Amino acid sequence: MEFSDFDTRGYRTVDVRTGYGAWVADYEQTVEDAMDIALLERLRVPLWDGVTRAVDLGCGTGRTGQWLRGKGVATIDGVDLTPEMLAVAQRRGAHDRLVEADVAATGLPDSAYDLVISSLVDEHLDDLRPLYREAWRLATPDAVFALVTFHPHFIMTSGMPTHYTDDAGESVAITTNVHLISDHVTAALDTGWRLVELHERVIDDEWVALKPKWERFRHHPISAAYVWRKDG
Repeated sequence: MEFSDFDTRGYRTVDVRTGYGAWVADYEQTVEDAMDIALLERLRVPLWDGVTRAVDLGCGTGRTGQWLRGKGVATIDGVDLTPEMLAVAQRRGAHDRLVEADVAATGLPDSAYDLVISSLVDEHLDDLRPLYREAWRLATPDAVFALVTFHPHFIMTSGMPTHYTDDAGESVAITTNVHLISDHVTAALDTGWRLVELHERVIDDEWVALKPKWERFRHHPISAAYVWRKDG
């Protein structure tokens, strides 16, 4: 499904590496914890402090890695396509190892992680299947894959791509795709994953306080968290 069918902004669009490289300076002042961290906090699976080794796909500036570290995850590797983001993550120090690579082709070893996690990445992928396959390859038997995503309903209803404001004050979009819930389920099940948990976050009082203009989206879903297990 093409985002262009829903686009109401018409922003100039750049690729992921270019966009996040330019956005890095104020990325963390733009992305709200209500989008992803709040969903991770709701999950019953996995037991974070029982995780031995995690890989953070699309680790960005290290927000998710820092949260995982605070939850007691012992060892965390991070992968991201954008060197500018990785430089911030390196300074943050939450990851044991950082790798510049595509999230669907990391070059990391097989069956090395009992947690694979990816947050706010999949809307930039043309096809979900390579991500789910790479997560499977990286996962140990009985490992968990936790994925947080923009809800397709919000992308379609708002017509708003992932975007940032550049130094000249222009709003610039980063390549955005629409993946339905069924797209995730099909890609995951075809790979072998079993769904063990799913949460959807809606626009509520907290969100409206953060973004008053989003009152018109109240009660609409904005993000979702999937938890998949690789049965041993």
